[in-house]
Amino acid sequence: MDPQRTEVSHLFERFKAAFVRKDYNFCTNLLSQLKVLLTKFRSLPPLFENTPNAVQELTLAREIYEHAVVLSVKIEDQDAFERDFFQLKPYYTDAGSRLPPSPQEYPILGLNLLTLLVQNRIAEFHTELELLSSSALENPYIKHAVELEQSFMEGAYNHVSSARQTAPHETYVYFMDLLAKTVRDEIAGCSEKAYDYLSINDAQQMLLFSSDRDLLEYIGAEHREWEVKDGAVFFQKAKESTPCKEIPSLQLINQTLNYARELEQIV
Repeated sequence: MDPQRTEVSHLFERFKAAFVRKDYNFCTNLLSQLKVLLTKFRSLPPLFENTPNAVQELTLAREIYEHAVVLSVKIEDQDAFERDFFQLKPYYTDAGSRLPPSPQEYPILGLNLLTLLVQNRIAEFHTELELLSSSALENPYIKHAVELEQSFMEGAYNHVSSARQTAPHETYVYFMDLLAKTVRDEIAGCSEKAYDYLSINDAQQMLLFSSDRDLLEYIGAEHREWEVKDGAVFFQKAKESTPCKEIPSLQLINQTLNYARELEQIV
């Protein structure tokens, strides 16, 4: 084995040992060193040179970036997840035909779909789906994300909330919790516009909480403008704090007339 690959392999073994014992700070430090060492391999993206050890180096780098993605979930760092996923993606797309299949590919692709769903980036979610093969769309990890998106778009928020119990992989739980918060915030925003007030019981059910205490903690942390009194949640202060935007009608009319004059002169 060539000395550079030997050095990377030994360091990666230390990373995996630290990962098993959940020493994530040490893992993060080792990962930075591994990424620097990987830049010495000309067989890796973006060069993809056909060196004698290209397949072995690509396979090793792919596994390192797969662990990096999972580590970002473990330390709950969404920015790191996005960076590491984009570094990993070429190994599934551009180098996929040169490498043996990875058992982590579909779980990680499903995680990326969940991330887009959590951030409400629906257009990008569908773009990623378009890039997948028909067989990939039948994979349980991908189907899980697709079904969540359908429930989300249909407003079946109770299905989204309960899907945490059927997450296909332990790493999905973090994003499922974030998605539940996204759903809850969406419901909260609609509720304060649709109602003047809701009873505590109705608000608890609508916001998918299991107890009054959880509801009150959520209001205290996220919606201090809501007022809780006499067994109900009042949204009036939230409505008053939202400024109404005036439409500059006269300005729009003048602009339209100017455009019409200019068009008339052109004709």
